Amino acid sequence: MSYPFTAAQVETDSCREAIYSNAYYDLIIDYYGAALQVEADCVQHVDNTFDVAYCFRERVPELNLQDYPYQSIPKCYALMDLSALEDTGIVRLENPAGLDLGGQGILVGFLDTGIDYTHPAFRNSDGTTRVEAIWDQTVTDQEPPDGFAYGSLFTRDMINDALRRENPLEAVPTRDEEGHGTFLAGVACGSPDVSLDFSGAVPQSSIAMVKCKQAKQYLRDYYFVPDDVSCYQENDLMLGMAWLIRLAKAKQMPLVLCFGMGSSMGSHSGEEALSLLTDEMGRLRGNAIVVSAGNEANARHHYYQSGLLMGQTSDIEISVGDHVKGFYVEFWAGIPEIYHLSVISPTGERFVPGAGGVTGTYSWQFLFEKTRLTMDYTIAGDRMGGQLVYLRFEEPYPGIWTIGVTPVDVIEGAFHCWLPLSDFLKGEVFFLRSNPDTTILAPGMAKAAVTAGAYQSGSGAIYADSGRGFSASGQIKPDILAPGVNVFGPERGSRYGVRTGTSISAAVTAGGCAQIFQWGILENDLFSLNSTDLTNLLIRGADRMPDRIYPNPASGYGRLDVYQALATLRGR
Repeated sequence: MSYPFTAAQVETDSCREAIYSNAYYDLIIDYYGAALQVEADCVQHVDNTFDVAYCFRERVPELNLQDYPYQSIPKCYALMDLSALEDTGIVRLENPAGLDLGGQGILVGFLDTGIDYTHPAFRNSDGTTRVEAIWDQTVTDQEPPDGFAYGSLFTRDMINDALRRENPLEAVPTRDEEGHGTFLAGVACGSPDVSLDFSGAVPQSSIAMVKCKQAKQYLRDYYFVPDDVSCYQENDLMLGMAWLIRLAKAKQMPLVLCFGMGSSMGSHSGEEALSLLTDEMGRLRGNAIVVSAGNEANARHHYYQSGLLMGQTSDIEISVGDHVKGFYVEFWAGIPEIYHLSVISPTGERFVPGAGGVTGTYSWQFLFEKTRLTMDYTIAGDRMGGQLVYLRFEEPYPGIWTIGVTPVDVIEGAFHCWLPLSDFLKGEVFFLRSNPDTTILAPGMAKAAVTAGAYQSGSGAIYADSGRGFSASGQIKPDILAPGVNVFGPERGSRYGVRTGTSISAAVTAGGCAQIFQWGILENDLFSLNSTDLTNLLIRGADRMPDRIYPNPASGYGRLDVYQALATLRGR
């Protein structure tokens, strides 16, 4: 790989232009995965495993899975949302008569849509801010954090200076236009408001926020993401995670990172770049990474089959509604299985691409439907070597599309297919014979992540859309359930409201993890605690219903109970 810029040259105007401009591809470099030979105009360092290269599009091939490893093309992520704390044992631990665990000395970080730092929920009693820092990747006219070439950094001192002004946004011009980041930060960390009977889980913690920039247009076009939908690309999230880790280290504070986005792209076995980075960062001492399970269980976007024998063919039927601009299907099979795919249109026209090699790209224009189909065969999942067939349907004709699956070399005869996230589809697209399991979104399958599904506080009913396990490789996910239905929290403009989704349950869980870190690391010198340790503690302390078998794909090991998890830790 050729890098014309050294590390010292990264902080240049030309590098910043490449990061923001749609004329440049963003490519993830995985030094332990498949090799990628490109000439980069700019490189951003993530960690010892990953970098991000920015390449001028006129000098490199168009996106496809023959010239670029699957891992290198950033995946697109969406937001996971549509008096929750008492069920979890969190309030019990906040009470000064108990252990007074309000998150003192803990940094809670977020990768999200930003934060309304003027909101009372993020201020101390004297009016000063509880926000340690904000990296706004969308603001381009101020200094970025050290080691990063884009966005603007706003520190605690800068925010406090802004709050003393009549118009704070003139001094610190970072906003949360969607309110999602503000809500999650409030649920996890919000200062009490007695008049509204509100408090975040850890109202004395410090807060850090990465406001993630929107994905570039070429990625939206590649994945058919509608223009009016929020969409965030994987490499920006990876860099945001790296910054939060460095910030916590510089401040010498334990970090709980809350991630309320998700992607249905990938093998659902924890091999995606962001999932692998989550594993690396989460295993570091003093770090915990909490992610949402996603809201796709009811979307009918997963298909699974096993037991297909040589000589048989299985038909996967996809219903496509009107006015769908395009969609893709990811077909995944584990090593060493190989399959050959064909496609039948709603009017009966069949496309059978060649002899079905292990790699290759095939294109077809259906005569009557005017639909263009591209099929990329590749060996993806660089660290496991599974087969991926990536099918792109452009201007798909409404009706039933059928994918024929024929084994070439099989042992178990098992494979998975996934459609895009509901947010990324313009119109209705679903499998006629769908499977609700294995619908947890990336990076929720990461081994070191604390993966939280959602249930309804009070009734205890599992949120119907909450992503279900297990992973495609058999990893038990989700780990636990937390309240995520009709949760009360801060909205933009000093308001409060109610939201639902597994991102909310991730925020509640992040607050509980901050309490455990406070007691374990800061008050009892258990400095070795990390994300994996917290997962194990939450599993041991989880509240399990006597009439259910655990673990199970819908609720993992049970419902969040931080008090019992801490009781387990105290017994060490």
